[in-house]
Amino acid sequence: MTFVWIIGATLIVSLISLIGIFTLALKEELLNKSLVFLIGLAAGGLIGGAFIHILPEALQMSNVENIFVYTMVGFVVFFIFERYVHWRHCHKENCDIHAFTYLSLLADGFHNFIDGLVIAVSFVTSVKLGIVTTLAVILHEIPQEIGDFGILVYGGYKKGRALFLNFLCALTAMLGAIIGYFLAGAVQNISVFLLPFTAGGFIYIASCDLIPELHRQPDQKRANLSLASFILGIILMWWFKALHIN
Repeated sequence: MTFVWIIGATLIVSLISLIGIFTLALKEELLNKSLVFLIGLAAGGLIGGAFIHILPEALQMSNVENIFVYTMVGFVVFFIFERYVHWRHCHKENCDIHAFTYLSLLADGFHNFIDGLVIAVSFVTSVKLGIVTTLAVILHEIPQEIGDFGILVYGGYKKGRALFLNFLCALTAMLGAIIGYFLAGAVQNISVFLLPFTAGGFIYIASCDLIPELHRQPDQKRANLSLASFILGIILMWWFKALHIN
């Protein structure tokens, strides 16, 4: 039954890559306003998921020192990955846009693979923790997938082709989930490392990628909206905790 939960949750996460379909009908101004809200919500959801759910669960499995070391390792690994691979913005005036989109696809595929691995290990630990982890992944995947779709279209792909490639990259989460399920079942206490590692990754994504985007909002109303959505994301995670979904 756990395997069914893992596959179902990962399939839902993968299908989010098709959210670009809904952005086609939105005007640019409305899309930008929606992204501000979604990015704030994602950042709050990741921070809340890490500190309210994942780390407390991990602390019940091992001593405090190990948990925080593993969390730091997760943070550093995500930093290294983004520094050397996950280059999303071209800083040269005459850069090769198509090469940039290939790199973006490669990075997204690996990122989604890690998401699937994390979801699997969370469900193996407990179904409730798996649900919370899946929700946190969904919250940060929505604005990311919209951005990924925009990158591919900007890089020269037709909209249909961009959606298809984005979906193919998202399916690597399924591979990660399957490997994570069997790996978690074969290696004793692997979740003792992967759970805080995941928390470190969530903290990195929220603090280094998403929150800086919120600070760049020049419009005061949008800035206030992003702050409110960030707090809402944390409150949602706390609410799930209050409902004993942990």
